[in-house]
Amino acid sequence: MERYSLGIEKLDKNINGIRGGSNIMIIGPPMSGKETIVNNIVYKGLKMGDAAVIVTTREPGENVVDWFNYNNLEIPLDHLGIVDCVTKTLGVPTSDTATIRRASSPVDLTGIGVKISQFLEEFWMKKNIRKTWLCINSLSTILMYSNIQTVFRFLHVFTGRVKASGAIGIYVVEDGMHDTQAVATLKQLFDGVIEIRQENDIYLIRTTGLNQKPSPWYEYTIEGAELVLKDGE
Repeated sequence: MERYSLGIEKLDKNINGIRGGSNIMIIGPPMSGKETIVNNIVYKGLKMGDAAVIVTTREPGENVVDWFNYNNLEIPLDHLGIVDCVTKTLGVPTSDTATIRRASSPVDLTGIGVKISQFLEEFWMKKNIRKTWLCINSLSTILMYSNIQTVFRFLHVFTGRVKASGAIGIYVVEDGMHDTQAVATLKQLFDGVIEIRQENDIYLIRTTGLNQKPSPWYEYTIEGAELVLKDGE
């Protein structure tokens, strides 16, 4: 089975490689830079020749591509698939492209699932790319529109697909937005967690479940598009 890395040096040193087929929750408070962290992970994977499927529930797919361009991060668009759950809800008349496909809304789990599957099949069967990242940003938005049982069933299918194909799944959750039982239910589907916590004006990050013991907590800052970690606790 392929091994992956997050492209975040201090965390990768503690993890010593992530087994292909792993599903990871990233959970932290609002405004903690989770989106930048996910985009950094995707960027490092794309630069290594991996493919990535990003499900965006908060902004149009074009904005995701623009983020990489704005930050001068050159990416191979033929290795990237974006499932846009926003544009059609705005009533904007736009068509699908090779990189961006539109679901009708974040509640359209069937449509989202079909488009994820299309991209995964294209990367695997047509482009012969054997390492793929599936990133859903964010599960919290989907949970606003659907109940926990429906979301669990949806995720059960795709965490299973990730396991079967040796890909990596990353799923963003807003800490404090959901009751603890809902988060605990979702965690059953994941192999590990990237945890973020805030102490006053300081943000800290660690991984749990991806090695025999949790990594240290690392203080970090977001500088432009870069995630900068300091020494761990």
